Formats: sequence, structure tokens, C-alpha cells
Amino acid sequence: MGVDTAPRVLEAPAKSTVVDDAAPAEAIAFEHDLSFADAVKLYPAAIGWSAFVSTGVIMLAFDPQLLGNLYATPQFQKDFGHEFQGAYTISAAWQTALGMGNPIGQVVGALLAGYPMDLFGRKYTFFACVGLTACLIFIQFFARSLVTLLVGELLGGLVLGCFVVIAPTYASEVCPMAIRGHLTSYVNLCFVMGQLLANGVTAGTSKLHNHWAYSLPFALQWFWCAIIIPGMFFVPESPWWLVRKGRLEDAEATLHRLASTKVNISATLAAIRETDRLERELETGSTYWDCFKGSNLRRTEISIGVYTTQVLSGIYLVNYGTYFFTLAGLDTDNAFYMGIGFLAVGFVGTIISWFEIVRFGRRRIYNTGLAVLMVLMFVIGVLDSIPGRPSGVQWAESALMLVWNFAYDLSVGPICFVIISEVSATRVRSKSIAVATAAQAIAGIVMTVAIPYLISPEQANLQGKLGYFFGGLALLCLAWAWFRLPETMGRTYEELDILFDRKVPARRFKSYYVEGVPGDER
Repeated sequence: MGVDTAPRVLEAPAKSTVVDDAAPAEAIAFEHDLSFADAVKLYPAAIGWSAFVSTGVIMLAFDPQLLGNLYATPQFQKDFGHEFQGAYTISAAWQTALGMGNPIGQVVGALLAGYPMDLFGRKYTFFACVGLTACLIFIQFFARSLVTLLVGELLGGLVLGCFVVIAPTYASEVCPMAIRGHLTSYVNLCFVMGQLLANGVTAGTSKLHNHWAYSLPFALQWFWCAIIIPGMFFVPESPWWLVRKGRLEDAEATLHRLASTKVNISATLAAIRETDRLERELETGSTYWDCFKGSNLRRTEISIGVYTTQVLSGIYLVNYGTYFFTLAGLDTDNAFYMGIGFLAVGFVGTIISWFEIVRFGRRRIYNTGLAVLMVLMFVIGVLDSIPGRPSGVQWAESALMLVWNFAYDLSVGPICFVIISEVSATRVRSKSIAVATAAQAIAGIVMTVAIPYLISPEQANLQGKLGYFFGGLALLCLAWAWFRLPETMGRTYEELDILFDRKVPARRFKSYYVEGVPGDER
């Protein structure tokens, strides 16, 4: 069924008699009128708990970055590698196998996370994942062979993969629309912090001449467990999950914990109930199969598309950043320092993106950033193709990778988590994010197999020519995003349900308005 563009108006379905008409209307008007500054003042607890739950993502990001850096650590190379041309190295085959642990774990862990999140809630699923992670770190810490380390990476990745589903789901369900983008994009900052900490730790331990050069970095993963475990008992449950379970009194009590006394909790609860009613009326469903039915198919496609674009545009090079810099011609110390700088600019980029989020739309930020990433990758490829590779090219390529990472964490990195949290229907949000995470991880598995062979001196030895490969993939992703990525900024979940149900084209999402929605003056 096509979209009637004249007049460009969407009529909301009739209200249910179960909830008072005035209460949801008041909450929706409040959401549209709420500024970022006021939201920060009225929802400090929601911001704090959302950031707390996102801490699990730091552990998720720390592990693969740590492993990628250890490939450039002399003691790790000596204890786990073999001699090649007078130096020790880890074979591409073993780099591939070890690198598989995290992405395979994300595929399985993400899909499995959807079930306990719906059955037991976000809080207790988070609780279980942190406890299991604390236990599985022992395998990595005591590993003295590649086989044992592989087992630890696979099992650890299985649990760590759940965090990337839990964090954006929880953030999107405890915060108002005015700060929804900031707290879901904070997930990307947690990725950067985990990677940055891994680089800092390995830079400090890389000069050790015993097993502590790699055992100490593995042990530091317990630090995050020690921070999270005491606070897990006090995490508020998602009010959206409680409403779907019919626990309205518990949902109201949770909303009181998350918001200031100045917020009309009854109206907020009524709006949540109304959105849930609308999705049941639209037959949104709540199973994995429902993610691929009706309007949910398009919503799942968008989630998968923006998430896999992260991999296809070149982000998996970050995990091999230090190794890439050593192959580019930098010595070990400079490579580690460059790796730290690489992620430091990413940290700054994500912070700056929070100012963009309140001024520009998700679509504009994402597409513009992706175009910049594509151009930078092609430039890196061209530089590496200069005959004779003149002196200074390795520093130029490394500097451009710094710029690339800044642009990524200014756009595609953080905005992805905002989009996947907003385009998914609330009844299948955890499962939709899980499917997108699994798809991204599958793409990650492909890159985990390919990258070691593409950059290894024993194999293709492409070095900076990888820019052509990732630049080409980014071009394809940009073409898809231009036609399929809608603007979701400033929309309540009920409005988004209606827009997707009416099959509004992606490029017209921003200008359409839902008739009768208070505060929507499009």
C-alpha cells in the first residue's frame, strides 16, 4: 500500500478506553516540550542508572582490543608465537581463531540475551552476565597456551555479547526523548573507553619480560566487575518491561525512582500503556519471528544496516590498530602511543557528537559522517600506492587513521546506537537489537578472518591499501543509507509506530506529522 503524500498527515488510531485520554496526551506534550537541560535536571537518576548499566560495554570493548594489542607485545609473541625472519610472531591462523571469540560470542550471546531479558527483565539479565564474566576471566588469566586462551575468548565473548544488547535497550526505556539520543550513544563512548583503557594498559605492560606482560591486562578486567557488582542490587527495572508484564504498580514505583517529583508519573505510565496497546493493535508481536513481519521487517533492516555499516566502513581495524601501526613502519613504542592517541580522539569525537545530536538529525549526522569515512579510506589507499613509499608516508597514513577514527566517533559510531534503539518497536526492542547485534557480529567474523590475512607480512601484506577495500564497502553502505535511513529525532515511540505502519518513505520522515499529537508542530 503506497503513501498518500497530499495532505501529508498521519492520523493516530483511536485511543483505548483502558487509559484516560488526557493522561497520555499530557505526557506526550511534556516529551515534545522538554529541553535537554530540563531533562537533565528532572531525570538525574535515570541518567545515572543508564550509564551504570552501560558500563558492561566497557568490558566488552576491552577484551578484543586487548587481544589485538597483545599481538604487538614482545613477551606475548615469544610465549605464544613462533619465530619468523628473526622475530617472534603469532600466525594469521591463530590471530583469526582467537579473534573469533568475541564476534562469535556476540552472535550467540546477543540472540540468547533476548529471552532472559523478556522473561526475567533487564536488571536480572545484567546481574547474571556480570557474575558469569567475573568467573570466566579466570580462564584468560591462567592461560599459558593458545588453546586455553581460545576457550577463554569463546566463553567470555558469549557472555560479553549480551551487554551490547542490554545497554541500549535499557537506556532507551528509562530516559525521556530529550536525552534518549545522548544515553544510547553513550554506549559508543563505553566502547571507546574500553578500547582506550586496553591500549593504555598494554602500553604500560608491553615492556615486561615475564607472563605479567599479558596476565596483568587480563586480570584488570575484574576491576569493572568489582565496580558493578555492589550496585547491581539497586538497579531499577525497565518500566516498559514491567508494563508489558502487567506489573503496573511496580512500573509506577520504578518511574518514581527514575524521575524527579516534578514529573507527572501517572501521565508517563499512561503513555507507556498506550504505546504498548497501540503496538498490540498493530500486531507488533514480541518474538524473534515478529522482527521480520509487517512493518517490523523494515525496522529490523534499518537496525541491521546501520550496525553492520560500522564493520564494513572499517571499524575492525581499531582492534588491530597498534599492530597496523607497527606494520606501517612505526617502532613498538610509537605504535602503542599512536594506538592510545587513536582512541583518545575517538573519545573526544563521541563527546562532541552529543552536541550534534540536539542540533542535527540522526540521518544527516550518519550519512555525512559515512561519506567522510569513505573519502579518508580512499586517501589512505592512494598514499600507500605511491611508488617507492616515500619517507613519511607511514606517519601520514597513521595520522589519517586518527582523523578517520575521530570522524567515526563523531557520527557512525554513536548515532548507530541511537538509531537501533529508536527504530525498533518497544515490544520487540531487545530482540530487534539482538538481531542487529548478531548481524554486525557475523560481519565482524568475516573481518576477523580477513584482516589478519590482508595485513600479515606472511600473507597479502596490503598495509594501507586496505583503504581501497573499506572505502568501496563504505560507498555501498552510503548508497543504502541515503534511500533507507529515516529521521527519528524528536519522535515518541508511538509516533514512530504510526510512521512505520503507514510506510512513510525514509526521506519524508522528518516533515510528516501525526495529527492530534500534542507538541508536534511539523
